[in-house]
Amino acid sequence: MKMHVFMCLKLFTLYLLFNTLSTGAVINLPENTSIPAVIFFGDSIADTGNNNYIPTLAKANFPPYGENFIGGNPTGRFSNGKIVPDFIAEELGIKPLSPPFLDPSLRDHDLLTGVNFASAGSGYDPLTADLLWVLSLSDQLEMFKDYIVRLKKIVGDERSSAILKESIVAVSSGSNDIWNTYSNVRQFQYDVPSYTDLLVRYASTFVQDLYGLGARRIGVFSMLPIGCLPSQRTQKGGLGRKCVDEYNQIVQLFNDKLLAEITFLNTQFRDARIVYVDFYNLPLDIIRHPHKYGFKISNKGCCGTGTFEASILCRYACSNVDDYVFWDGFHPTEKTYRILARRILEEYIYYFICGKAFC
Repeated sequence: MKMHVFMCLKLFTLYLLFNTLSTGAVINLPENTSIPAVIFFGDSIADTGNNNYIPTLAKANFPPYGENFIGGNPTGRFSNGKIVPDFIAEELGIKPLSPPFLDPSLRDHDLLTGVNFASAGSGYDPLTADLLWVLSLSDQLEMFKDYIVRLKKIVGDERSSAILKESIVAVSSGSNDIWNTYSNVRQFQYDVPSYTDLLVRYASTFVQDLYGLGARRIGVFSMLPIGCLPSQRTQKGGLGRKCVDEYNQIVQLFNDKLLAEITFLNTQFRDARIVYVDFYNLPLDIIRHPHKYGFKISNKGCCGTGTFEASILCRYACSNVDDYVFWDGFHPTEKTYRILARRILEEYIYYFICGKAFC
């Protein structure tokens, strides 16, 4: 019996060592600090494959998506390879991938180190998810509740509470609300200031719901400069396919209001670290100055003509993907995501831990 226990402990130690080496962790945490899991909510920027398991056209589980993923497999990630949740989990040394919660092959150890609830096509506005038959943030929150129940069955109430408290729990959403829902529906009901107010209220409620379920290290991503996405340049950027200032101004208005709300929430929930993650300025700098980051092309995607295709319209890809900032008409390449994830962790990791730039 003692020999059996010893062998199990030895194998588990080897597993942890291998997992740490294989993830290539680069972020050093302060002493006596741990981040046991990474949990994500949101849209296609964060979805690692949940839409594979629901009846929607918003999917990316077919070639050429995933052509640079492990084994060249399309997984439902809207890119040629890994995306931000994967890289954050990897660089923290937790695990190499962020698995979708709806994957039926999930095992107990996957739950312990974090899962992904995001659904491509969703937004803060519930109508946004309805338009594409995807999972709203409310749906994702219900899945999170199911996850907590399963977590408690595995490790008990006390340990599951500690995992939720110490993990990074993040949401990336809002872009689909602006370019799709507002442009096609909500503009007839709201002006821009009113609609951005509505989105911020939805975002605030979602964050407070996460807090109520036990999360204490909560990251809220700002919106991307969606006016500079290849698809939006094509639709509204004129013959020169310039960035659409109208969209970027709406995004900046939302981001400013979101930052103010996050600042307020931190005064209300003082035992939490609610972190506003700027996901606007670095992507914009990469788009404006691609050569500075090792790219050549930032106004088109690698997929198809690069001007508008995404999802089922993406049928073939370029041969020089590392030259491109964008994979398709909406989503960055793996190379871009790696740069963004690294910068996010370098800039914000201490805010998650101690609420300031340095601990």
